[in-house]
Amino acid sequence: MVPASAGSREADAPLHLDEGWVRGPDGVRERSAARVLVLDGAGAVLLVRGHDADEPDRHWWFSVGGGIDPGESSRDAAARELREETGMVVDPVALEGPVLRRSAIFDFAREHCRQHEEFFVLRVADRPTLSSEGWTELEESFVDEVRWLTPDEIEASTDEVFPAALPRIVRALAAGWDGVVEEIGIDTDGGACAAHSES
Repeated sequence: MVPASAGSREADAPLHLDEGWVRGPDGVRERSAARVLVLDGAGAVLLVRGHDADEPDRHWWFSVGGGIDPGESSRDAAARELREETGMVVDPVALEGPVLRRSAIFDFAREHCRQHEEFFVLRVADRPTLSSEGWTELEESFVDEVRWLTPDEIEASTDEVFPAALPRIVRALAAGWDGVVEEIGIDTDGGACAAHSES
């Protein structure tokens, strides 16, 4: 488990979305992102638990990942985000997928956000040592912990989970990917910018 850094910023300091978020034609902030479902040999997935400074008592679980930089492929972005958020260094070609595409609308940092995501899978035989050295200031401010959870543990959690179908998705992928890219349409997540607001 990698705990968030305590006291890294003032508790009441406002959060700001980075320049990767642009305003769409309807005025909503949006971006494209890449995410990684890291699965271990026991079928557990590596997840991040976060909260919004505006709702400190509300927590949610989400996968590793973040925004795609200009000129970067989603696969390369997924590998980069994995390195920055966990310290795990992998060749982008080692990632399976994309296995899932999803669009989500949520509120975070006092902004209405729309994110278009591609999910990849990384399978590890053993759980690697994790590092938070690559976390941004924003991540340090809203990430509570990083933990391995089984689908049963995800379902038993009282926290929200994004996407909501994650336990089913993880169970299916743990058994092997059939090569079909699952499509999830616009999913309203309320406040889950788990969909990471930094790059």
